[in-house]
This record gives sequence, C-alpha cells and structure tokens, in this order.
Amino acid sequence: MNIPDDLRYSAEHEWVRADGANAVVGISDFAQDSLGDVVFVQLPDVGTMVEAGASCAEVESTKSVSDIYSPLTGRVVEVNHALDTTPELINQDPYGEGWIFKLELADPADVANLLDAAAYQAVIDA
Repeated sequence: MNIPDDLRYSAEHEWVRADGANAVVGISDFAQDSLGDVVFVQLPDVGTMVEAGASCAEVESTKSVSDIYSPLTGRVVEVNHALDTTPELINQDPYGEGWIFKLELADPADVANLLDAAAYQAVIDA
C-alpha cells in the first residue's frame, strides 16, 4: 500500500497536499483499492464552502457508492474535470492525476491536525 510521507491524511481515507493557503485533496491508495474500479465521480461545485468532515463529493465504483469528506474547511477553487471522462484515474494514480478538488483553506494551520503517514498507516492496520 502506497502512503506517501509528504502528504497528510484523514481517518476517512482522504489525502491532502498543502501548499500555504491552498490544498489538493484526493482519496488514498487504500481507499481506491477498497472501492474497486471507479466508474463515476461527482465533483463538488467550484466556489462551494466545505466544512472539515462534511461530505462534499461522491465516488461510484463497481462495488459501491462512497462519500468523499473534506478533510479541511475552505472554499473549493478547482475540481479535476479529467475525472468526468476518465474516473479510473483515481485507481491508476490516486496521488497524482487522480486528485479530486483543490481548496483555499479557511485556516492553513488546520493541516497540522491531520494524520501523518505513520498515523494513517495505524488507522489502516487497526
């Protein structure tokens, strides 16, 4: 299972790549593997304010439909429209081309409250 050290994670299996007041969000390798083949992604609307822990997107796979929860509070500033036609990017490259949305963070300091790679590994192993 791939868990990059340079990212932060939520217990709900989202990852965050923070850069100052902005962050890219996607689902972890563990999450995409658990879902199976992703066939559809409902992206959040650009401009939407999202709260940490609140559902803001949805991923449909051959096994189930799963909510995506925002790991941080902020405003959606960009979504990955490549997923509209190629949702399997989440399976193929969950930490790269399979990102889901970008946030302008309400408080960049909140990133420190997310799990590091070792703590996220412990969540998976539990």
